[in-house]
Amino acid sequence: MKPHKCREPRSFLTRRTLARLIAGAVLAGAQAAHAQNLNLDLPAQSLEGALASVARQSGLQLALDPALAAGRNVPALNGQYTTAQALDRLLAGTGLQAVRRGETLVIQPAPRGRDVQLAPVTVTAGTGYSGTTEGTGSYTQKGPSRAATRLALTPKETPQSVSVVTRQRLDDQRLEKIVDVLEATVGVSTFRQSVGADLDQPYSRGFSISNYLVDGVSRSGSTRSTQMNTAAFDRVEILRGATGLTSGMGYPGASVNMVRKRPTREAQTSLSLEAGSWDRHGVGLDMAGPLTDSGHVRGRLVVDYKDQKSWLDRYETQRSLIYGITEIDLSNDTLLTLGFSHQKNDNDSPLRSGVTLYYSDGSKIGLPRSYNNAPDWSYSDIEESYAFASLRHSFSNGWKANLEFNYLKDRHDEISYWRTGSVDRATGLGQTMAPARWYGDGRQYDVDASLSGDFSLFGRSHEFVAGLSLSQRKNRSDNYGGYGGWLWPWNSSYDGTINSPIWEWDGSQANYPEFTKVSDGRGKTTEYTAYFSSRFNLTDQANLIVGARVMDWEDVSETIPLSGARSKTVKKETGVVVPYAGVTYDLNDTWTLYGSYTQIFQPQSASVVDINRKPLDPEEGSAYEVGVKAGFFDQKLNANLALFKVEQEKVAEFDATINAYKLLEGINTQGAEVELSGELADGWNVSAGYAYSVSEDKEGKRVMERIPRHTVKAFTTYRLPGELNRWTLGGGAIWQSRYGWEGAKDNGWDDQKSYVLANLMVRYELSGSTEITANLNNVFDKKYYTALADIGVYGPPRNFMLSLKHKF
Repeated sequence: MKPHKCREPRSFLTRRTLARLIAGAVLAGAQAAHAQNLNLDLPAQSLEGALASVARQSGLQLALDPALAAGRNVPALNGQYTTAQALDRLLAGTGLQAVRRGETLVIQPAPRGRDVQLAPVTVTAGTGYSGTTEGTGSYTQKGPSRAATRLALTPKETPQSVSVVTRQRLDDQRLEKIVDVLEATVGVSTFRQSVGADLDQPYSRGFSISNYLVDGVSRSGSTRSTQMNTAAFDRVEILRGATGLTSGMGYPGASVNMVRKRPTREAQTSLSLEAGSWDRHGVGLDMAGPLTDSGHVRGRLVVDYKDQKSWLDRYETQRSLIYGITEIDLSNDTLLTLGFSHQKNDNDSPLRSGVTLYYSDGSKIGLPRSYNNAPDWSYSDIEESYAFASLRHSFSNGWKANLEFNYLKDRHDEISYWRTGSVDRATGLGQTMAPARWYGDGRQYDVDASLSGDFSLFGRSHEFVAGLSLSQRKNRSDNYGGYGGWLWPWNSSYDGTINSPIWEWDGSQANYPEFTKVSDGRGKTTEYTAYFSSRFNLTDQANLIVGARVMDWEDVSETIPLSGARSKTVKKETGVVVPYAGVTYDLNDTWTLYGSYTQIFQPQSASVVDINRKPLDPEEGSAYEVGVKAGFFDQKLNANLALFKVEQEKVAEFDATINAYKLLEGINTQGAEVELSGELADGWNVSAGYAYSVSEDKEGKRVMERIPRHTVKAFTTYRLPGELNRWTLGGGAIWQSRYGWEGAKDNGWDDQKSYVLANLMVRYELSGSTEITANLNNVFDKKYYTALADIGVYGPPRNFMLSLKHKF
């Protein structure tokens, strides 16, 4: 009989609750949007300038080919108009039309011989979120992002490599967790060292990715960040290279910024149902629109629920999310945003330690992909809640003030295990089960105040942003004897002997462990930061970006035994300065050269300790990048070629042979990346790229061998023309070169040879509001490892997903 688990109910969303929410969505979907008047006082000016003013006051992004408006002027426009009325006035007689696409206002030639009507536009105060990708149908972002420098720069204006995974691509590829997004991103290698636990570790440019942000605000818990549900996000921005201006102290690998969905100015509701391999089922609800007749208050609610089994024996998971946000126009110039989210992931019998691959004599065991060495009593539950608020104000001179507050509460509850010992070839015996118990919760508070705007110097206009921020993270944990809590050495009182051959394991043969709490753990990390960034327009072609981040950082950890003396460790850094410099040069309207430099200073986390359980010194170094970017077809298609080098003085590397970290001195990582994303032609989206990266020590010996040198990732979709335009076909592939764990050859372990994973997608529009999509992953059922040493974790075999989406 399966032992009883004393824990909270598996999901905060019951089916009854979901039914009520869905019923409310149907009713809300019938609401109409209301137009809002603009108070315009536009002088006689160029058509381009007038259109930009109307778009800005409407809170929309303007997409306009300058050639269309060249030489055109318009008379003054004063009074109250809706956006549609204002655009009708400005475009009258020009042969141009305005088309609303999501949050973007596209100006394009009007069809000949037709009367053109502008689709209704609901208008509110500008929100500053013009980089929205939802509704664009694109695989690239035309609008600005603050991911790299805190300045509002487009990807082409940013002097670093930026990959933007848009809402359309998230939906097309069914990228439902952040780890799925990173696995599909150019220049990122992801090692899934578990299935259902929190051991996913992505790498970029030779270094682990440990910097995650939500709407530009840093969050702690990098492994848990990879499990975040993407249903609440408009896009995910991956900035490769060091990012000391935005958060942290200059992480060398990459930063991942998750940008939340915002309320829309028009009422919209969508309901989705899905089913797939391994008894997968899911339901999603997304409601947005104005909450008042005036449109001054807007809201959005996203609910997502999924449950499924797995290709692994006995493993099951349930994931649920609820996200809500409200925007309130306090005035034409002031916007208040309030929101919350709650996410819960429950996992039964997750595979935390990989499957044993070798007998004691070195020969291979050959267990199937479905083999799960987890005991029946193991589980891993993660729960977190967000509350956030922001206040944005635009001054009459164009400057903007922003105040943000974020609160994060999380909890981790897990009973887990580790398999130890070698397996005898004849009997299949020899392993023992080392149980683990983790329980902890945390609180994080973040406050950020900033001021941004344009200023004039030497007859040219330049951009500037500066701010102050405070971040504090408090952790509490219950520490237990045994392997759990990472106490060293583990307690041997538990009899974890497995008395059945490894090939007869079914999860029931391990004794249920009893845990005794031995201590409380406390931790507090505090960071005070001042930052600035400025872009100087040196000439019409050349721009210089400079900035710096100054930090005081303190980490306090304390162990409080139930008996005996407590211990306390304090790590502190004061006045740490992380400078940044970048330059861009426009060769013409299409091509831009760029280069950037930043320093790296990263304290190690508490879990990064050597074999003596002592914390390692901070990582230090410098990062350089040069490249060329291009924007084709009015920035609908973006391309990037980058060469980079990272010089690290101290790098932490995990050594599986000692089960601890060691410090590498003098590591140089260099490589290249090329990426293409956007629309190749009408209805043809593509995201493709190649990355090369290699790390060597000061003697020229390769290190970080777990990271493949070469990777290629591509995905494309094409909407068929003519009478077949209800069909969209898509597909892609991921290829990576061989890799192996450090020390693998010395121990006689295999490495993972190069492999290709192919994926397919097809979508059919049943009507203008209903569509059905099918995804087939690992088309050729390739058998491969997502992590490999003397143990291995298999990647998922061939699987499919079928989803139905209806828009109200």
